[in-house]
Amino acid sequence: MKTRLLFLTLLAAAVLLAAGCETVDTRIKEKPEVFAGLDAATQAKLKQGIIDLGFTEDMVYIALGAPDQKRESISAHGRTITWIYNTYYDYYDGSAYIHYHRRVYYDPVLSTYRVFYRPALADVYVSAAEERIRVVFKEGKVSVIEQAKD
Repeated sequence: MKTRLLFLTLLAAAVLLAAGCETVDTRIKEKPEVFAGLDAATQAKLKQGIIDLGFTEDMVYIALGAPDQKRESISAHGRTITWIYNTYYDYYDGSAYIHYHRRVYYDPVLSTYRVFYRPALADVYVSAAEERIRVVFKEGKVSVIEQAKD
């Protein structure tokens, strides 16, 4: 039983690791023609995850990966597409009661068994997302970069 549980845990970890291991290098391999057509300075920026005004959607994808959200806006000034990138984290939110531990023990003074109940608490962590970067494309090129500053 322990071997099976260990195997399933390792399998789940491997699947999550494989799904979350997208790097700049893997994105460059997805779009080699885009990357090869850029000058050395721009290639260096993309490898460092740096974007700039005038970059195309493919260039931003290579540098930052797929966005968490895409939004489209249409106004009198034209159509824009906004890519939103989030940071995900967990934070500690205190302790919460989950149940009681029951302990039965023998009391030699009273010559009887006694029951003692002790509350059991568990740490509570809450998952949260925070918007970090917004990239606005107009006519296929980056026109605005908004980045959260802490």
